[in-house]
Amino acid sequence: MKTLLATTRRPLADDAERGDVPGWVLVTLMTAGLVVLLWGVAGPALTGLFDQAMQSVSGM
Repeated sequence: MKTLLATTRRPLADDAERGDVPGWVLVTLMTAGLVVLLWGVAGPALTGLFDQAMQSVSGM
């Protein structure tokens, strides 16, 4: 039983694969915020550009 516990237990302090969870959360939230900000600023311009392109293709 001792060998089973020794092989399944992982050291927390020396684990190189352990990630920085608060850092990833911050990066994710900042990326989402930038997407929302850019969408809000560039959305109407892109919509107008798309409408203009569709009108030129359809000949209206």
